[in-house]
Amino acid sequence: MAIPAPILRFAVASLVAAALAQSALAQEKPDNWLTRLFQPPATAAVPAPVGGGREWSGQSGASGSPLMTADAIRAAAAAFGDCLAGLWPAAERRGIPRASFARYTAGLTPDLSIMDLLDAQPEFSKSPWDYLDLLVSDERIARGREVLAQYTPVFAAIERAYGIDRHILAAIWGVESKYGAMGGDRSVVRSTATLACVGRRRDYFREEFLSALEILQRSDVAPDRLVGSWAGAFGPTQFMPTTFKRYAVDFDGDGRRNVVDSVADVIASTANNLQADGWVRGKSWGYEVVLPPNFNYLLADRSRQMTLRQWVALGIKRAGDKAFPWPSDRAYLLLPAGAGGPGFLMLENFSVIMKYNPAEAYALAIGHLADRLRGGAPFVQAWPRDERVLTVADRYELQQLLARHGFGVGEPDGLFGPRTRIAIRNFQVATGQIPDGFASSLVLDRLRRP
Repeated sequence: MAIPAPILRFAVASLVAAALAQSALAQEKPDNWLTRLFQPPATAAVPAPVGGGREWSGQSGASGSPLMTADAIRAAAAAFGDCLAGLWPAAERRGIPRASFARYTAGLTPDLSIMDLLDAQPEFSKSPWDYLDLLVSDERIARGREVLAQYTPVFAAIERAYGIDRHILAAIWGVESKYGAMGGDRSVVRSTATLACVGRRRDYFREEFLSALEILQRSDVAPDRLVGSWAGAFGPTQFMPTTFKRYAVDFDGDGRRNVVDSVADVIASTANNLQADGWVRGKSWGYEVVLPPNFNYLLADRSRQMTLRQWVALGIKRAGDKAFPWPSDRAYLLLPAGAGGPGFLMLENFSVIMKYNPAEAYALAIGHLADRLRGGAPFVQAWPRDERVLTVADRYELQQLLARHGFGVGEPDGLFGPRTRIAIRNFQVATGQIPDGFASSLVLDRLRRP
């Protein structure tokens, strides 16, 4: 029987209060993740626009975008004040008073060190195995189990309310910020203002900047607590300002949607996001599978969805000789390291995780960490760790060469999504290679030939 929302929120608020009291009595180190998570918000103004010792290298970005050349970055930085002033009318339409806009942007200078990070996100620049080694570590697994045990009643209440597996929620918390220990220390206002005026994604970040101002205006998060990553994501599960506007909830009933300092609001808001994106209650994200000899690798395509029963008929087996619990579920085959690495049949919930962060390596890390938190085993098959990992520059070059050979990838951006994988596979077919769609050093070397 469903618990009425007011009663549920009251119960959760009581649980959070109890957790606060317990943490105050515990012999925690002053700088540990739990202490920082629960420290009371101060009333200071927006963090001062200082670089914190971080400086821009002065180099052009790896994307090759005209907006990421060193000269373009310097020119945009020189016009930063005019750019901010030009955003005032849009802020006014959002209900931001002129005095508030002036206070939030007073003394802001661009944080150009962000330019060195804009073209080098780890989800897209690391190998899948290095990324998983980093994020599904023994330390994160152990800490995640502690968090699940400490907040069992809160997780249970939110699981009942939203239908999202608590292990997935804990995994997002662990991957995004190491359970609150690595949330970032940059002013969200300054970061989003910088990216709204400098670099190659200005239209996107103008909306994030304006949404950050709305969060401050509503007093959901205290100004000095609105700090996060270089891209403006904040809180233990790293909400972008626009995502916060759509999905943040006040689950503890204190009148604020505080996804920074309220455990209940953090977990519930993350659950609300996944629920809205189509999470299928009670189902997994996917399964590690073993492919048969002489498999048709052209079937490894997101558009080739079949039932698990149909995949089994093609010779695919679940790793560890386990059975598939729901053979009628539909899935597609993903080979993140090509024919030389493990394969995975991805269900609908994997696509939902990718809406949270559109990187396959990220979604795979979330799913695998969740499985490990509930007691699951490591992946059975080995990764091709002797494979040379492509640099960011290599990735752009590979896309440019594919386009030059007539295999369309769209505008080269260094991000290997479905379109690039299809282009690689078509090139592999044309050159007699295994068409697994993997961007290997072998593919790049073959593309470089005259």
